[in-house]
Amino acid sequence: MVDSISTRLGGLAYGGDYNPEQWPRQVQEEDVALMRAAGVNLVSLGVFAWARLEPAPGRYEFGWLDEIIDRLHAAGIAVDLGTPTAAPPPWFSRAYPHTLPVNREGVRIGVGGRQNACPSSPEYRAATAGIARALAEHYRDHPAVVLWHVHNEYGAPLGECYCEASVAAFRAWLRAIYGDLDALNEAWGADFWSQRYGDWDEIDVPRANHTAVNPAQRLDFARFTSDEHLACFTLQRDILRASTPHTPVTTNFMTANCKSMDLWRWAPEVDVVSNDHYLTAERPDNHIELALSADLSRSLAGGAPWLLMEHSTGAVNWQPRNLAKRPGELRRNSLAHVARGSDSVLFFQWRASRYGAEKFHSAMLPQAGTDSQLWRDVVELGAQLRELAPVRGSRVAAEVAVVWDWESFWALELEWRPSVDLRFRERVDAYYEALWREHATVDFVHPAADLSAYRLVVAPSAYLLGEVAAKNLCRYVESGGHLLVSYFSGIVDEHETVHPGAYPGALREVLGLSIEEFHPLREGETVELGDGSRGAVWSERVRPAGAVPVVDFAAGPDAGHPAVTRHDLGRGTAWYVATAVDRLRPLLARALDTAGVRRPHGLPDDLEYVRRGDVVFLINHGDTEVVVSEPSGTDLLDGSVWPGAVTIPPGGVRAIR
Repeated sequence: MVDSISTRLGGLAYGGDYNPEQWPRQVQEEDVALMRAAGVNLVSLGVFAWARLEPAPGRYEFGWLDEIIDRLHAAGIAVDLGTPTAAPPPWFSRAYPHTLPVNREGVRIGVGGRQNACPSSPEYRAATAGIARALAEHYRDHPAVVLWHVHNEYGAPLGECYCEASVAAFRAWLRAIYGDLDALNEAWGADFWSQRYGDWDEIDVPRANHTAVNPAQRLDFARFTSDEHLACFTLQRDILRASTPHTPVTTNFMTANCKSMDLWRWAPEVDVVSNDHYLTAERPDNHIELALSADLSRSLAGGAPWLLMEHSTGAVNWQPRNLAKRPGELRRNSLAHVARGSDSVLFFQWRASRYGAEKFHSAMLPQAGTDSQLWRDVVELGAQLRELAPVRGSRVAAEVAVVWDWESFWALELEWRPSVDLRFRERVDAYYEALWREHATVDFVHPAADLSAYRLVVAPSAYLLGEVAAKNLCRYVESGGHLLVSYFSGIVDEHETVHPGAYPGALREVLGLSIEEFHPLREGETVELGDGSRGAVWSERVRPAGAVPVVDFAAGPDAGHPAVTRHDLGRGTAWYVATAVDRLRPLLARALDTAGVRRPHGLPDDLEYVRRGDVVFLINHGDTEVVVSEPSGTDLLDGSVWPGAVTIPPGGVRAIR
């Protein structure tokens, strides 16, 4: 589906969110001329225009949008047409005040923001269906519309809602999942704290409490929340498909930064995976987090090309300190997404707003106008993306997979875990960074997915692991795969119930060990390992049962006991790491080498090396020139020919074909 869009565009998509309703006609006409100058070929329209498109219930006004779409089409610019349901108009909230979401503390939010309607509300769903159907029927034959864009960033900012409509919907969801109360009581461990239910109407949503709330109930409520938002999406998607069956439908994920949606369940429901990504400006290595997000987007797409729907030309407006991008950073960020599988470079937004909450957010056309370095960078990037048309539709190959499971993410970060320092992203980020610096390209996988394509699978934070997923990991190793697992994994099943027997219950067999006791470390405390490295956050008493110690704890509560183990099982190998090792990269390099993972060696830590199809992207995030002995070929970006070693200047990018 992505390929069909980029084929119609003649190459990679370039552009972003366009909000012409904020501007007079004279500015709109200027916008189209400047878009042509910048090489823009795709814009997103109507994403937040519900009040303009339907100023009163059932009264649709599309004339202004017709004019803009026709003007864009005449200029050769295609449209990603949004359904505006992320921002209900004031008349809706006035007519249905009970649809305003309620937070966990019982406070009903007000109007004036966005996503201010409960996803379980029948009135909200009916209204979204109405505007989606009207748009589909009106624009079904317009040649400019190449993509439908449903809603905006599901789960951000609205995730869970605790209103009465949510209570009723949660009970119905539980009935469908469990069938009867006996099954629900068993799954929730309802005999703990006298929580056994005798009637469905006794069940409430897990509101704020003066103590910890049943973790199984909270986990199910997280699943329910993701499913309710997904139902809102599929409602509109099906309406759009019925009218325009040949136009793909998407919604913009926030893959690595939206905790509340289980995107493994969402991804099969979209025709095209698209993602929004914004740098954490103050993070020194934020280009690595960018790579993680891009790899996760590609993985959700099953390895197929995907769309970068939003990122920023410069500063955003919602972080504590909204730092502008440094010279060259806009180009590096954009091309890194392309290197990792995106067939587009799209921004929020085209023209910087003069009013509203996002007026200090950067744009392709800044407040300073065309006499600015940012505008010149935008024009230059558009020209370079045209030169990268040959990568359109090609894929990125990876021999390493990292396990990512939103359900484990949810469960790990509920109340009363052995340590507040147990954080899903902390471990995933640590392992991903080490793999990035080892120049190993990574896919992300669900633990129950087919793993046969990978030489090494890394599970940094698999706290929740059901029987199916655990058996899948074991079969992978027995069949010749290499698995590396970090601490506090395999602890509970899908109902947040501890697996029977010693920890790590679901992984005892494949790891060849058991854990006698957890020993979380104090804040800032570290323990020395036998190889001179240090561990933080966690220590535990590991008892090998087939596994071989690789490195022992040299100090701390588990001194003399294994900190790292290796277990040969069948034709494969399973590694276990029982602490947060400060020198993770050498350990991973050993596992990569044992697994036979192919990757370039001897490159600087801050050089990004990614092969997409027959093009190798070399992105220098450092301050010094880098020379790479291979590959040889032609740089698509500037036409230079490199018959041997390739030189990448500081902050530079090359795409060698």
